Amino acid sequence: MEQLISLITLGVRDLHKSIAFFERLGWQRSVKAAEGVAFFQCGGIVVSLFPLTDLAKDAGVSAERSGFGGFAVAYNTRSREDVDVILAEAAAAGADIVKPAQDVFWGGYSGYFRDLDGHLWEVAWNPGFPLDERGAIQLPD
Repeated sequence: MEQLISLITLGVRDLHKSIAFFERLGWQRSVKAAEGVAFFQCGGIVVSLFPLTDLAKDAGVSAERSGFGGFAVAYNTRSREDVDVILAEAAAAGADIVKPAQDVFWGGYSGYFRDLDGHLWEVAWNPGFPLDERGAIQLPD
């Protein structure tokens, strides 16, 4: 597994209020046509805001804050096949696979694992977000 982080998704209670908050901080939203989610280019990574209950449902975990903190680190792969490889590597290293890889509603392929400290990671291939040679996503406007 390459040492990189490509996209961080924050589960939020009120998407519109959260977008307004980050825009007040001077962040500029990308992919404005995307509904139900907000994306911000942050140097070599992307931060997205996604409704907390939807994020928990996507990962197959409870939205209760006792076991899910409303936060998932996304590791984007260069190919669909890499998703299965990375999930297998994570499991071999002691991670708990909480959602096996599968086709997802946004047109990609992803699964989730919990690391040894319980942090939730999504491993995803997104054909709409290709990676450059450094592993960075360049979002369309």
